[in-house]
Formats: sequence, structure tokens, C-alpha cells
Amino acid sequence: MANVYEKLLAVQSELKAPKSQYNSFGKYNYRSAEDIVEAAKPLCKANGILLTLSDSVELVGAKAYIKATASVVDVADPNGKVEVSAYAREPLDKKGMDDSQITGAASSYARKYALNGLFAIDDTKDADSEAPPKPPKAPQKQPPAQLDKVMCPQCGKQIVSQADKNGKMRTPQEVLQMCGGVCVECMKKNNPKT
Repeated sequence: MANVYEKLLAVQSELKAPKSQYNSFGKYNYRSAEDIVEAAKPLCKANGILLTLSDSVELVGAKAYIKATASVVDVADPNGKVEVSAYAREPLDKKGMDDSQITGAASSYARKYALNGLFAIDDTKDADSEAPPKPPKAPQKQPPAQLDKVMCPQCGKQIVSQADKNGKMRTPQEVLQMCGGVCVECMKKNNPKT
């Protein structure tokens, strides 16, 4: 009888989670945590392991981090368990987002990387490691570099700096605020007439 590690290995070797999402601002494809879970569920079921995700908040000094843990448990042997954790910093404040949206965005980000670790998904060419889009050729004052990633609380996608219709570069926080607290794609889905 296979143990939890052999079962997880079988899932890792079969799992296909393509980058089927597209970020039109940054012009890159990516996969979300939901994409990974959707691809993993049938493989986990077929191999007799249960996938669970959980979050906790950990304070380091004055900064809050969301710790996401992705676990698989062997259905035939509940003592057989493998888990991987990943962290995302929860900023103290984000314009246009309430506390639950800030936590949700950090949770989505951390869960994606916990799942990447659990299922051995190589994300070396993910948006987080790619160079940012080239700025417009016309000389413009660029916004200050953003140290924290801004995530859409509705879909979990990263919001990046973008030029508005007048050519002025907007920070991710400004884009989020201008779109009512979500990314442009979610704003368009929520308000199809805009």
C-alpha cells in the first residue's frame, strides 16, 4: 500500500496547472490558487489524499503576516500528512480596501505559493519574477517604487502600475482606488456598462 509521500508524488507528476489567467496591464499569463486547486482535486481524489488549506495571522514586530498552509492527508492513514506553508505580509493600510479585503488579498497570495510548494510547481517565470512592463517612451515623472504588491481582493490578481487614458502613470494603489477597490477586470465584470 502506498504511503502519503508516494501518493503526493503521483499527484505532483500528473498535475497540470497552466497559466490560463491573463493580466492585460502587465501583459503576462499566470495561474491562481483556485486554478491549482481545481487541477489538484481530481488527482488527489484518485490517489486517496485529502487537500486542505488554512490560514493564520502571525505578528512579527508591528507587521502582520498571513501564513497559509496547504496540507494533504492520506485518507487510508490519517497520520500520513504532508504540509507546506507560505507567508504574505498584510499591509497596515491599503487605500480603497477594508480590513477583510486586505487580509483576503494576502491570503490568496500566500495560498498560491503554499500550493506551489506542496505540488512542486515551478513558478520561476511567474509575474513575480518577470521584469515590470516598460514605461512609456515620453518622459514622465514615474511614481515611487512600490515595495508591497497590491492584490485585487475579488480575484486575487496582482494590480500593477498603469498609464491612464491621459498617459499619466498610476500606482497600483491609485488603480485600485479608481476602480472602486478591485482590479480593472473585476470592475468591468461588476459594472458591464463601464
